[in-house]
Amino acid sequence: MDYSALKQKTNTGWNTWNTLNVLSYSHLPEGFTINLCIREYSDARVLRESLIGRYGNNDEKIIPGARSYNGSCTQMELHFHGLTLDVKTVVDKDEQIILLTPESGSCYRTPTLIIEACLMWGKDGGIFRKDGRIYGECGGRRFDIYTTSPTVNEQHTHSLSPYIAVTLDRPVVVSTRPCTIEEAEALYAAAKARLDMENQSFGEHSEAYTAMKTCLAWDTIYECEHDRVCSPVSRIWNVGWGGYVLFDWDTYFAALMASLENKELAQLNAIAITDEVTPAGFIPNFGCNHNGKSYDRSQPPVGSFVCLEIYKRHPERWFAEHVFPALLEWNRWFAGHRMTDEGYLCWGSDPFEPIHGRFWELNSVHDTAGAALESGLDNSPMYDGMDFDPERNIMLLADVGLMGLYILDCRSLIELAKIVGQEEVIPELEARKAHVEAAMATLWDDEFGFFLNKDLRDGSFSKRISPTNFYALHADCVTETQKRRMMDEHFYNPDEFWGDYIIPTIARNDPAFPDQTYWRGRIWAPTNYLAYIAMKHAGLKKECADLADKSEELLLKEWRLHGHVHENYSGIDGMGCGVNNSDKFYHWGGLLAYIAIDNAESCGQM
Repeated sequence: MDYSALKQKTNTGWNTWNTLNVLSYSHLPEGFTINLCIREYSDARVLRESLIGRYGNNDEKIIPGARSYNGSCTQMELHFHGLTLDVKTVVDKDEQIILLTPESGSCYRTPTLIIEACLMWGKDGGIFRKDGRIYGECGGRRFDIYTTSPTVNEQHTHSLSPYIAVTLDRPVVVSTRPCTIEEAEALYAAAKARLDMENQSFGEHSEAYTAMKTCLAWDTIYECEHDRVCSPVSRIWNVGWGGYVLFDWDTYFAALMASLENKELAQLNAIAITDEVTPAGFIPNFGCNHNGKSYDRSQPPVGSFVCLEIYKRHPERWFAEHVFPALLEWNRWFAGHRMTDEGYLCWGSDPFEPIHGRFWELNSVHDTAGAALESGLDNSPMYDGMDFDPERNIMLLADVGLMGLYILDCRSLIELAKIVGQEEVIPELEARKAHVEAAMATLWDDEFGFFLNKDLRDGSFSKRISPTNFYALHADCVTETQKRRMMDEHFYNPDEFWGDYIIPTIARNDPAFPDQTYWRGRIWAPTNYLAYIAMKHAGLKKECADLADKSEELLLKEWRLHGHVHENYSGIDGMGCGVNNSDKFYHWGGLLAYIAIDNAESCGQM
């Protein structure tokens, strides 16, 4: 197996591959697509692109249901201008079957379903309409579209490809072979039972696992520029970035979550973001269409740890061999570009010549804001008022979180080097790990009882603390006394991090905590997870269990209410909604479930 063979294996079959519309069903590799749109009459709108999680009052609202990774079984409920539509799909012997059931609503005139046929992504072939029927010929195969309802003449559709239309006044099946409503219901019921059995294998954590998997599966698309399947953070973000965008640690975490069940998707995501490596040798903050990247900055170095975890679950050497060279160069790049002589690591942002003139090429580059973006904690209060050194391209703050993750990166790379047979690089990794651990030891504040960020302007410690301060637990130099103080005086301190909903991204007694916007006091799954694995490395079993339980409860609160998996959650009431900068279906929110599952596995409960 290699990456080309993996893509050939996975770029096949029916799925919701089209990032623009979750009511779009495409077959790979041919690109034949059934695109469903809704013609609504009260304000003459055509809903052409249904997406999960839009915020506008007049936008469609979608409650996503459990679904398989491979698209063989999906379900969602759509609400749009008085229409409620239940959509169930099943793939039977490589034929797509879609069952749509409208429910009574407040529509004055019954909406119409527009059924378009098209070829996506510049694939060769043809789409035809003849005698009221539409079909496609591509890839040596013919695709016919059938429906159980009579077609109607609806010309105001904005369609640019052959289509047919049916009235949504009754249940209707749209399929690529003749299929009755009764048969579609039976096929879906059988597929759903199989899906439920898969999810229930996670025992008491099956509900949280279902939330995590559902979000990740709906966010998985076909990315045509590189002919690959991958899982961007959400479809809405892809649209906003003009095609696709892969963020650094986000995509590694997508790979980690997929590894619980789907080896191929885990490998695909880990390779996709690793292959975005820049000529300078670092994995960028983002990679997007037309070779757009953050050429000035990287993001938290979690890739080696994630790839090692994937390998442990699915020990295929070719995968480790594929990712190892770039991950090693990334580790060297951090040492060469973000490390001081004393072994401190700082976030930074390098100057570069813009390529496209896009916003993130022209803004927040080579300054404190750009360095904060490299941290992944964009507007964290920890970085308020910090200076930037334009000669060294770094924020003048020795960062405990970065240093802890770099130690983890070195430790993971040492294990990967053994797997791929490159033991000759181990001494340099051990030396860098020891250098940073020695520097970490100097960041302990015995009066405060915590490892603290250090202002390199005057050598003072910063007491603006976040979950990233717990990443110091990755250093083997942390004593048992220090561990206990960190937990008792800070983790379990209700004035700082403990509470009904944890872990807020700035201490509760920080002046910025009431802001509750983005990284200023809200709770984020990745910082919970990274604090968890640091506590796990330190052998803090009770703390891991408490964090796992509260993380799972946080995820399930809004999942049960709305079917949302949020980008971030309130540190006060635990809700994801209520702000306009918390995507409702952002896959790394599922890490809250992953923590609980990992802890159960570690305790031998699964």
